[in-house]
Amino acid sequence: MVPERAGASVEAVFREERGLLLAALVRRFGDLDLAEEVTSEAIEAALTHWPVDGVPPKPGAWLMTTARRKAVDRLRRDQAYAARLAVLQVEADRAAPAPSPDGELPDERLQLFFTCAHPALPAEDRTALTLRCLAGLTTPEVARAFLVPSATMGKRIVRAKNRIRTARIPFRVPDAAELPSRLPGVLQVVYSIFTEGYAASSGPDLQRLDLAEEAIRLARILRRLLPAEREVAGLLALMLLVHARRDARTGHDGDLVLLDDQDRARWDRTMIEEGAALVLVALTGGPPGLYGVQAAIAALHDEAPDVAGTDWPQIVGLYDVLRGLAPSPVVELNRAVAVAMRDGPAAGLALLDALSDEPRLQSYAPFPAARGELLSRLGRLPEAAAAYQDALALAGTEPERAHLRRRLAERSKP
Repeated sequence: MVPERAGASVEAVFREERGLLLAALVRRFGDLDLAEEVTSEAIEAALTHWPVDGVPPKPGAWLMTTARRKAVDRLRRDQAYAARLAVLQVEADRAAPAPSPDGELPDERLQLFFTCAHPALPAEDRTALTLRCLAGLTTPEVARAFLVPSATMGKRIVRAKNRIRTARIPFRVPDAAELPSRLPGVLQVVYSIFTEGYAASSGPDLQRLDLAEEAIRLARILRRLLPAEREVAGLLALMLLVHARRDARTGHDGDLVLLDDQDRARWDRTMIEEGAALVLVALTGGPPGLYGVQAAIAALHDEAPDVAGTDWPQIVGLYDVLRGLAPSPVVELNRAVAVAMRDGPAAGLALLDALSDEPRLQSYAPFPAARGELLSRLGRLPEAAAAYQDALALAGTEPERAHLRRRLAERSKP
């Protein structure tokens, strides 16, 4: 809920309350389209009344009352629609929580998280639906995040909603037996949003801060809803520790600045402290998880005074743990770079060369870029230039390309 609601702006109230309202209405009526439509209508009504009358003491209750009236009016006009929803309503009423005694909305967003990230939906649809329903982005905004036309994204979101309806995907939190298998999918959706914000796949900018910050907000919601899940803490920690470097990752001209060259005074120390505290939560009380280990690696980077003072042996050790949890060519690539920092560029290059036939790395720009850097450190400049040329052909954003062009020019000098 929004703190200090009396002083909160209308925009801040809408941002927080929309997800709560939508989740409660989906639970009440069992239909995502209907819930979205009456949520939008309730917010439009608030935009008319609140600037004149002021934000009510319990804005969520006001919005819920307005939205429910609009839903009832709509159902009265469409009896066939109402009859279909009545079947779903029986199940919803059985599982519905008791009304809050203070009139606040029950927080049912966790059910919506698991619905949007249901494994029956294609991966791209899960992310799109999460941005639309839980982050509250409009369809054009989601389309911009995916770099596709609005019409295409609109069809994708409609397809996902239809899949939920026709497959009768339940609006519920998995039980204790299902949760371990379903939670990773929810976390992956949120992390995918953050990844696109941290390192845009294409476009004029290196970062999409709006997406990164929205992913962090969603992770905070998950953390409140699932406080005992250590991997939720690990995911939030990882995103905070990486996002803390956002201001130093680009120069004044928007060009990419590598970790080695970043001004660490520009890193967000408050965010780093919060992330480091969450790492301890994520790694305490059981075997380490995927996000907890990655967060621990990020914490070692953030807490080091400089690149030379980074605990590279421990980072390599953590990558060894990570490769056991989730082996992948990208993990091997990152481990090879860490080994190069610990044992020297020749050792790292040998590991990279052993990965040269991995299909997933053939179109992954960081792989030839890493080879170019290590070859350069070894004085093998013609080979370094060729590797940078390969990376340049694969880079997705203009800041990456500008950085690689500069590296290429430096390594091509006699």
